[in-house]
Amino acid sequence: MRPRTLSAPIPWLLGALLLSGCALAPAQPDPEPVLSPAAFEDRISQLEAQLAQRCEVAESHLAAHDRRQADLLAELRDAGVTLRHLRGDIERLELRGDEPVLVQAECETGLSETLSSKEMVGRAEWIGLQDVGTYLRARVDSGANTSSLSAKDVTRFERDGEDWVRFRLGLNDDDVFVESVRDEWIERPVERRVRIMQAAGSESRPVISLMMTLGPIRESVEFTLSDRTHLNYPVLLGRRFLMDIAVIDVAERYLHPRPEFPGGRPASEAPEDEINDRDEEEG
Repeated sequence: MRPRTLSAPIPWLLGALLLSGCALAPAQPDPEPVLSPAAFEDRISQLEAQLAQRCEVAESHLAAHDRRQADLLAELRDAGVTLRHLRGDIERLELRGDEPVLVQAECETGLSETLSSKEMVGRAEWIGLQDVGTYLRARVDSGANTSSLSAKDVTRFERDGEDWVRFRLGLNDDDVFVESVRDEWIERPVERRVRIMQAAGSESRPVISLMMTLGPIRESVEFTLSDRTHLNYPVLLGRRFLMDIAVIDVAERYLHPRPEFPGGRPASEAPEDEINDRDEEEG
């Protein structure tokens, strides 16, 4: 009897073993990306640039620190020299037995000779017009050149070959004055004419002279004639009047008493009118 051979199953077993071996083999990882030489050089250049920039900033801070330290050392040396000098002065005074003397500076409290010769006026004052016979409130303004008087119905005429004007005072219900002069005509020679520039154009205004009093001041003052009824004060005193005779204290008003005229109210009643004064900036 012949023995059995195993030749038939061998190919099948070998195939199964090969298949099982492939299934049990571990999976290989994906290869890591490799930088190209050009990309590697670019990356190295970027790192070098960043490092160089950081080094420059650090060197700048270090240089600034060194300069500040040198300045502080110089100031310290100067302070030391000053201190040594002071100590030397103190030691010399102690050896001599002297005590330091404090000298007080004297401040000049009086007004200078130029100012003391001028009259002090406030930003608003009572004035008297001797030629008209009335008192009026006046605003004092060094910004204006020529003084101004409120006038209406200004008429030009000729007398003895000279230019004259006839006018009445331009007054409103808020003004304080001697009532009898409200509608009286005033005639004065024209001293000169001034041209006033305004937004609507230029205007020529006559200039007259009137005797005016303000406290102890008695002067012939030049006034331009214009309608000031829309403003708070019928009179404006400019720097041509103030020059050489008066200085302004803008913190004060009515430093001088109101003058008295026949038909007018007494000066003692002036404070009542001053309380109602509209002290506003004029346009």
